[in-house]
Amino acid sequence: MVRWPTTEAVLAALEEWAEAQAAARGELRAVGCFGSYARGDAGFGSDLDVVAIVDRSDVPPLQRLRDWPFEELPVPADLIVYTVPEWGRLLARGDRFADVMTKEVVWVTGRPPHAT
Repeated sequence: MVRWPTTEAVLAALEEWAEAQAAARGELRAVGCFGSYARGDAGFGSDLDVVAIVDRSDVPPLQRLRDWPFEELPVPADLIVYTVPEWGRLLARGDRFADVMTKEVVWVTGRPPHAT
């Protein structure tokens, strides 16, 4: 029988992972999750949607993922890494995704600028 980790176990692992990343990365401002784990309706096979906010990056957004060991998380994860200015522009757009980021993200370490 295959067992999937509980939501509580996944969020605890994310918090531990985020704290380790914060200790290793001085530029890290915040880490949170959104989607099914943030809403509390994750089930068997759900992936973990993670957002990280960093002060700055000289690396294009899609290439930033290379330096993050999200494979250490207990379930498959999708990671988005925003710089502080990119995060501000995202929230200013006011579209549906900005609304999700404003209302749904559960921050496990740090606080991003402009978070409500």
